[in-house]
Amino acid sequence: MATPTGITLKELSKKEGLLTSGHRMCAGCGAPIIVKMVLLAAEGPIIAANATGCLEVSTCISDYTAWKIPWIHNAFENAAATLSGVETMYRSLKKQGKISKDIKFIAFGGDGGTYDIGLQSLSGAMERGHDMLYVCYDNGAYMNTGIQRSSATPFGADTTTCPAGSVIPGKTQNRKNLTKIMAAHDIPYAAQASPSHWMDLIKKVKKALSIEGPKFMNILSPCNRGWRSRTDDAIMLSRLGVETCYWPLYEIEDGATKVTFKPKEKKPLVDFLKPQGRFKHLFAPENEWMLKKFQEMVDKEWEFLLKSDSGRCDSKPSGKASGAE
Repeated sequence: MATPTGITLKELSKKEGLLTSGHRMCAGCGAPIIVKMVLLAAEGPIIAANATGCLEVSTCISDYTAWKIPWIHNAFENAAATLSGVETMYRSLKKQGKISKDIKFIAFGGDGGTYDIGLQSLSGAMERGHDMLYVCYDNGAYMNTGIQRSSATPFGADTTTCPAGSVIPGKTQNRKNLTKIMAAHDIPYAAQASPSHWMDLIKKVKKALSIEGPKFMNILSPCNRGWRSRTDDAIMLSRLGVETCYWPLYEIEDGATKVTFKPKEKKPLVDFLKPQGRFKHLFAPENEWMLKKFQEMVDKEWEFLLKSDSGRCDSKPSGKASGAE
């Protein structure tokens, strides 16, 4: 099957994987799936920076690395700042004629290192206009350090710092909409994607890397340890996140919003929540109000997004998106 970008699965399977096997990410983790897809979509030389987190600690252990590209590990808070400095140096050297290659710059960070600890350096890099793509793999908590809540943690979720019990019923606040916050920096491109919809993800990465200036992508990344789900449910949960509109697929290009997938029949949010142990308490009779409130939050955001949609949806409405696994 050919994608709208002219790429086929057969062609992608022949490309060299730039994140090798043998890393120490958990079985079924969404992050390495996402990184492999992003790097498959990229063409030419790439330099990557990686905020401290699960991806960093598990892919570069002591003398060993799973990366086949130049890769920089930095502190939790400054992946965007580090890569913006490298990108600036590259432009200077290219202007001096010391480098002729066209190099792409991609930063990876989890939601803790992006939504929270790294937000200041990310905001600065976007505002300064550096030619780079920042990819957030969003698993909705600080999974590497013990499953603490982040501002990406969804409403009602049970974490070690907002535990569901007799005092509070899990997280009582809605999650931050970082994709729209990044778009508000007036950058040329921001988008949301999911590994379940590989065609949409590949197309968005290719588009982002073809645009000069700062770009941001937020990608849903299931974590079976933190979500308390099965190790083989990552793609299924990613798909349900999209089909319930908890995680809508859209892009904002030069200020114009375009929804890139609209489910034919929007599934109820409980379909996404039930397979996850972190939401188990929401199905107790006394917490029925939370399920209702959560559904209302999702419905409100989806309706607002549809009203903002300025372009024709790329995918035909269907129960299964073209390119869904």
